[in-house]
Amino acid sequence: MVSPLSRRRFLLILAGIGASVVGTVMGFFGIREPAGSRIGESMSGELIGLPEPKRGGGLSVEEAIARRRSRRMYADEPVLLTEISQLCWAAQGVTEGTAGFRAAPSAGGIYPIELFVVVGRSDLESGVYHYSPKEHSLGRIKTGDYRKELREASLGQEWVGNGAVDFVITAVPDRTAEKYGERGRGRYVPMEAGHVAQNIYLQAQSLGLGTVSIGAFHDDQVREVISAPSKSLPLYVMPVGRPL
Repeated sequence: MVSPLSRRRFLLILAGIGASVVGTVMGFFGIREPAGSRIGESMSGELIGLPEPKRGGGLSVEEAIARRRSRRMYADEPVLLTEISQLCWAAQGVTEGTAGFRAAPSAGGIYPIELFVVVGRSDLESGVYHYSPKEHSLGRIKTGDYRKELREASLGQEWVGNGAVDFVITAVPDRTAEKYGERGRGRYVPMEAGHVAQNIYLQAQSLGLGTVSIGAFHDDQVREVISAPSKSLPLYVMPVGRPL
């Protein structure tokens, strides 16, 4: 009898072979998939490599949980690229390379979550970026400080504009629904977004940063600010800054 673990590995190998064959055929005929169509792929042609995330040190998990709070008041100070890197990794980073498992669990290993970062005050140029877990990199979507526009899309909540950066957690529910139907769309995807948001909370606390989860916003406006595909559903806006 084949164990569940062995069966899973066998299926992952088959999936990898299938993807390789499809890619080879498409390349032979000069066919290209649109940017961001594959899971975890950058939605921008320009990739900015992120510093290697730390996997040890800092607060213990217990301390981070005990100290975690929603923090809405931030100092007028930058959030550094190394910190953005760590937060991206905590949210959606690859933690096991062979199978591509990520920091947050996903039903069926489908990973419908797409993470965007709206950068204002940082040693990284202001702009809107999309996180690519596979490369642990940011793809620049557009340049400029869009925190004001994101604040307006978030019903004028001032902390969205005052955070040094804003993380926007979106999902492509069709990915999960393809396997799990409407239960996947309405149950599993929101559950997964919650896992991602809590990881950002705990990592921010460990870095001495503050954040708060925002759910009150106009979906279409947020999607426009971050230039997300039409099938993307914004689920969280999370401003991050140094707490006062």
